[in-house]
Parts: sequence; C-alpha cells; structure tokens
Amino acid sequence: MRSIHVDHLEQKWITIALLTVGLLVGIITIDAFFHSINPPGKVETIDSAKLHLSQEFAESNLGVQVDEKGQVLVRMVAGRYSFFPKHIAVPAETKLTFRWVSMDVLHGVHIPMTNMSTMIVPGYVAEITTSFPKPGEYPVLCNEYCGLGHNHMWSNISVIAKEDWKKPASSIANKEPDNG
Repeated sequence: MRSIHVDHLEQKWITIALLTVGLLVGIITIDAFFHSINPPGKVETIDSAKLHLSQEFAESNLGVQVDEKGQVLVRMVAGRYSFFPKHIAVPAETKLTFRWVSMDVLHGVHIPMTNMSTMIVPGYVAEITTSFPKPGEYPVLCNEYCGLGHNHMWSNISVIAKEDWKKPASSIANKEPDNG
C-alpha cells in the first residue's frame, strides 16, 4: 500500500481548520445549553384552509380584545396582500399579546421602532408579547416576500395613551356567556 505524502504546512492548516470548526460547534452547543437558546417548546398548529371557520381566528374575533384579567390580546391574520384587521388601536405602556396566523403563504411581520419581528408560517400560530412605550402611529410591514403585491402589504397600529384608551366593545370580558 502506498502512503500519501502530506506536506508539513498543509498538515498545520488542516489542523487549524478542524480546530476552528470544533471550537465553533463547541461555542454553539455551550450557548444553546447555558443561555436557553432552544427551539420553541410550545408550538400551536392550525389548519390554514379552515382559518375563517375556526373560533379563535374567525373574522368576528380578529383585532383587540381584553380578557377578564385586563390582559390585552390582539389576533391578526396575514394573507395576500394585507394584514387583517387593517387598523387597530392599543394602549401604550401595556403588555400586549399578539397572535398571528397566515392564511396562505409564508409572511413576516415587522413593526419599526419596536422589538416586534417574526415569521408567520402557514399552519402555525406565532405568538409575541410586547408593549409600546409611547403613543403614536406604528406601521405593520411584511418583511418576507409573499408575491407580486408584497409592497402593498401593510397595516397600522394606533397606540393611544393608557388613560385615554377605551376597551373595545367586543372584548372577551364584555361578551355574553354562551348558554346553548
């Protein structure tokens, strides 16, 4: 059997490359374990084809709602080429839970000047908790190309001072119990 000659300099560079790869894999592994950078544990699925028929994301349930505990929940649907509802009003300085679903293709949602940015994958519910520190108008933009009308895909959030904000009439706390 014939042995292959590897130059001493080549051996050094191979060793350096392998050590670098090993170091990077080690850093990623340690970071994942000690900084809790893991894939989401709670993944909710939904049938995008029957979205309008489901209770949670039926058209009458979209928008801003307040539950019995006073927590603000916002349900929105992304679809070619718009976010539904097109405009919502929320209170400033309040913890808001956004629940997003897609009715067709992959979308992304980004609200400039906030920490809110996520992917909206068909068949899954994307949930984000955030707050808006000050009143104003915030655009909601799609940051994932979704087709020819992508540049028209936007919505608007009016953030109102906490003391001036009125709970929507369709809030969970205001709904009549279903007795039948």
